[in-house]
Amino acid sequence: MSQTGLFISFEGIDGSGKSTQARLLEDRLRALNHDVIATREPGGSPGAEEIRALVLQGDPDRWSAETELLLFTAARRDHLERTIRPALDAGKVVICDRFADSTRMYQGLSRGDLRAQVDKLHALMIGIEPDVTILIDMDPETGLRRAKSRNTVEERFEDFGQDLQVAMRNGFLSLADEFKDRFRVIDGAQPPDSVAEDVWAAISPHLK
Repeated sequence: MSQTGLFISFEGIDGSGKSTQARLLEDRLRALNHDVIATREPGGSPGAEEIRALVLQGDPDRWSAETELLLFTAARRDHLERTIRPALDAGKVVICDRFADSTRMYQGLSRGDLRAQVDKLHALMIGIEPDVTILIDMDPETGLRRAKSRNTVEERFEDFGQDLQVAMRNGFLSLADEFKDRFRVIDGAQPPDSVAEDVWAAISPHLK
């Protein structure tokens, strides 16, 4: 897909601080007069937000990994059509809190052995990767403690426990090695301001 904008995604285990860093980057870019669209997955469009409630709330065993994969792909397709593609075509910077790499991890590796199916569905229905993916790397125990302290209704994946977070962290690091051209791994154990500076160092060379 040809585009004139810049597509940035943030990835990491639950509680890694990626959402905070996505907001800080958004603020910094806006202060420099960049046209920014900040969005998230699952969600980012009205239809996708409805699916978000289905997959992030309720009992951990509410859905199988296969069903989750179909739901996340449906949400991502709507998100792409209604939010991401129009913004990129208009030359905007899109900052997305999670994208397809999270599906490669949660449903492709950690929740099921579905990586081949994830990639096939992605190629068929999505067909785009971020220009830059920022992976905020975090100790799983610390991340899970942070995530659970938020006390929100969207804790279905956190309720799978620390073993899932350990598998997720290892999987994300493997993805970063697989896609070296677009991944930038940043130490999330640093103070937030230091993490933000590392994020800026990774993103600024890509700005027009």
